[in-house]
Amino acid sequence: APTPRALLRGLLTAVAVAVVAAGGRALPQLSDDIPFRVNWPGTEFSLPTTGVLYKEDNYIIMTTVDKEKYKCILPLIASGNEEEEKDYKGPTPGELLEPLFKQSSCSYRIESYWTYEVCHGKHIRQYHEEKETGQKINIQEYYLGNMMIKNPLSEPDQEEKENPKESAKEIPTKNIEGQMTPYYPVEMGNGTPCSLRQNLPRSSTVMYICHPEAKHEILSVAEVTTCEYEVVILTPLLCNHPKYRFRASPVNDIFCQSLPGSPLKPHNLEQLEKQQEIMKMPFRRIKEEEMHSTKEEKFSSIHKPVAVGSHQLLTVGTTHISKLTDDQLIKEFLSGSYCFHGGVGWWKYEFCYGKYVHQYHEDKESGKTSVVVGTWSKEEHIEWSRKNAARTYYLREDGTQTVRMVSHFYGNGDVCDLTDKPRQVTVKLKCKESDSPHAVTIYMLEPHSCQYILGVESPVICKILDTADEYGLLSVPS
Repeated sequence: APTPRALLRGLLTAVAVAVVAAGGRALPQLSDDIPFRVNWPGTEFSLPTTGVLYKEDNYIIMTTVDKEKYKCILPLIASGNEEEEKDYKGPTPGELLEPLFKQSSCSYRIESYWTYEVCHGKHIRQYHEEKETGQKINIQEYYLGNMMIKNPLSEPDQEEKENPKESAKEIPTKNIEGQMTPYYPVEMGNGTPCSLRQNLPRSSTVMYICHPEAKHEILSVAEVTTCEYEVVILTPLLCNHPKYRFRASPVNDIFCQSLPGSPLKPHNLEQLEKQQEIMKMPFRRIKEEEMHSTKEEKFSSIHKPVAVGSHQLLTVGTTHISKLTDDQLIKEFLSGSYCFHGGVGWWKYEFCYGKYVHQYHEDKESGKTSVVVGTWSKEEHIEWSRKNAARTYYLREDGTQTVRMVSHFYGNGDVCDLTDKPRQVTVKLKCKESDSPHAVTIYMLEPHSCQYILGVESPVICKILDTADEYGLLSVPS
C-alpha cells in the first residue's frame, strides 16, 4: 500500500507537470518556495472565487494502490496578479518610500543587550547604555552603515526609468516566516571600522518589505557575514506596488474529490492521522481551574520560531488601541484592566500590566489555544530587580536624564517541555513616539529556551516612564 507521503509526492510532481504544461506556456518549475496543502472536500464542493485561481478543467486523476480514485483540482500558480503587475504604471518603489526618507524618521528595536536604531536614509546604529555609579551613563555604540549619497532612492529609480530592461529584472525575495517575500534593498556603507576585517567599514543592506498594518518597524537585524548586516523593515508604503504587495495566504490548496466507490479520504491517510493524534503530546500542561476554557495545544513544526542573528524572533506586530482619553487609558493600563495585544505571525501576544503575558493562537476549527508565558509577582520582580537593571536612562542635551525604558520580570508561566521548568519573560517597556498616539508595537524574542523577552513600545508608555521607582514600577502621573 502506498504511504500518504507517496501520494503527496505524486500529487506535487503532477502539479509541476501541469504547471509547466498549462496552456502551452513555459512557466516556472515547482519549487519549495511555493507551499501546497491537500484538502479532501467531498463531492459537494464549490471552488474558491478569491485568492489563487482555479479552473474546473485543470485537474488530474490520482489512484492509490488500494484502487481509490480522486479528482485533484490544481491551482493556477502563475496566474495571480500577472496582468496587474504587467500594466502597473504607478510610482517606483523608491518613489513610494521617499516620504519615509524625507521625514527624517527613525525606527528602533530593543533586544536583550543591544538597541538598534535605523534612521531611514541616514544611518544604522547599534548601541548599549549602562548607568554607572554617580549617575554617569556609558554608551557602547557601532554604526552598521551610513548613507553616502544625498538621495539614496534616486539612482536605482533613475536607471529603472531610463532602461526598461532593468525594470523587468527579477525582484529579490527573502524568506520571512516561511514565505518568500519581495523586498526593496537600500545599501548603506561607511560604518564603524571592523577590527575583524582589517578595519574595513561595517555595511548593511536595508530590506524594505510591504506590510499593510506596519509602522516602519525593524523586523530583524542579522549579521550575515562578519560586519555585514541585513536589516528588515516592515512598511505599508510599498504595498501600493503590486510586485511588492502583501499576500495574506501563501499556501496553495489542492482539492481532491473522491470519485464513486472511493472514501472521502484515502484509508491509509486516515489511519496515519489517527496514529499521529495518539502520539502527539499536549504543548502545555493546563491548570485545573482553566480546564473548562482552554483547549490543549498540539506541537507542530510550523510553530517554531524563526532564527534571527543570535536570537530567536517569534513575531512582531503593531496594533492600535482604542481612543480613550490619555488619563483614563493610563489608569486602566496600570490597573491591568486594559491589555495590549500584538503579533502578526502564528502567535499573538496579550500583555496585561501587573498581571500576565499570554501567547495565543485563534483557529476557527479548534478555537483559542493559549500559553501562559509569565505571571506577575511583585515580590519576585523586586528580587529580580536587585540583580538586574529595572531602569535605563537617556541623557538629554541639557545634561538632565530621563527614564528611557523599564524592565519587569514575569515568572511562573506554563511548564516548558524542553526544560521542564516554568516559562518566564522579561517585559521591556519603552517610549516610542508615533504619528498615532494610541499605537502599540509588540514583539517577542527567545534568547534561551522558554525564557523570553517581550518588547512593548508605545506613546502611551512615554507618559508614565518618569514615574518609575527604584524597582521600575510605574504609577499614574501626578
